Amino acid sequence: MAVFGNLVRDHLTRVEKHNADALNNVAELFLGSIRAGGLVLTGGAGHSLAVVAETFYRAGGLACVYPLYHPQIQPLHGARASTSAERITGLAEEVFGKVELSGHDVLVVFSTSGVNPYPVELAIAAQNADMPVVAVTSSHANAAAPRRADTTLAENAAIVLDTLVAPGDSSYPPEAPVTSALSTVANAFLWGEILARLVDKATAAGVEIPLWRSSNVPGGDEANQRYLDLYGPRVPQL
Repeated sequence: MAVFGNLVRDHLTRVEKHNADALNNVAELFLGSIRAGGLVLTGGAGHSLAVVAETFYRAGGLACVYPLYHPQIQPLHGARASTSAERITGLAEEVFGKVELSGHDVLVVFSTSGVNPYPVELAIAAQNADMPVVAVTSSHANAAAPRRADTTLAENAAIVLDTLVAPGDSSYPPEAPVTSALSTVANAFLWGEILARLVDKATAAGVEIPLWRSSNVPGGDEANQRYLDLYGPRVPQL
C-alpha cells in the first residue's frame, strides 16, 4: 500500500536525520572496540530480540557480536511469561554476568519503551563494568510508558539512538494508528546505518572489520571459519 510505504520511508528519513551525529559516534565507538579486540554485546527483550537476532551471525554482519539472551525473555518460549520476565529485577545481571569481558567491549541495548528492569539493568551492569552503553529506544514511547525501574535505559547510556516511534508502536492508519509497528524496521535501519558508517570509517583508517559472509555463496563457509575459530571461544552462541 503506497500510503504505508510512504509513511515508512518518511519515518526512516526522520530517524536518519535525527540520529546523524549519534550514528557517527557509535561507529567510532565500534571501531575503537574492534581495533582493541573487543566484542559488541547486543541485548533486548520481547520483540526487541528480533533486532538482536539481526545483529548476530548474519551475512554481512559483525562477527564480533555477543548476543545477550535468556529463554524467559523470548515470546516464542511463552508470550505472557516473556512480558513478566523483562520486569524481573536481577535477570539482566545474571545474563550479563556470564560474559567474559575484555575491557574493550561495547553494549547495545534495544528497547522501545526503555523502562522495564531487564534493559535498564543490562545498561547499569555494563556501566558498573566501565563499558560504554548505546541505547536504541524511543523518546516518545519512553515519555508515555509507566515506570517499572528506578531509571530509564536512556538515562544509563553514553549514546542514545532514537527510533522516534510513537507510544504503542502502531503507525497505521496515520490519523488513528492501530497496527503496523515501526520499531523493528527502525531498529534494523539504525543497525544497518551503524555498520555502513563503521565500514566507511574502517576503510579510511585501513582497519579490517570482521564481517560474516553468507554461507549460501561460494567460499562463504571457508571465509566464516576464520571468525568461528577467532570468536567461537569467546561467544558461546557460536
